[in-house]
Amino acid sequence: MVNAQPQPSSFLRLERSSIHDDSCPSFVGAIELVGRRWVGSILVAAARGAGRFGEFRAVIDGISDRLLAQRLRELEAEGIIERTVIPSTPVQIRYGLTEEGRALIGALQPLTQWSARRAARLAR
Repeated sequence: MVNAQPQPSSFLRLERSSIHDDSCPSFVGAIELVGRRWVGSILVAAARGAGRFGEFRAVIDGISDRLLAQRLRELEAEGIIERTVIPSTPVQIRYGLTEEGRALIGALQPLTQWSARRAARLAR
């Protein structure tokens, strides 16, 4: 008799090694970056066109100025967000997704779709 159950991919197989060893540090780092509080909201706001600090603050309900500034700096350091200083009076600062940031948004689309399906199922 043939076993009809699907076999787990190598990604899902439980192995004796730690998830923090050499096998997947880039994955763990990416999950920890995206999983930080407010990062998802910041990425969505940037993808929807928020560019100035006040625009982010206006669409992300509940985030403090200090934490927004901190997360924008972190995402900039990671190459996800770029900060552009526009020399004017007063000086303007705009934030936008880098190519890497746009790729991250694309990678998060399946998770967004999954979460919407899950929320609908849990609402029943």
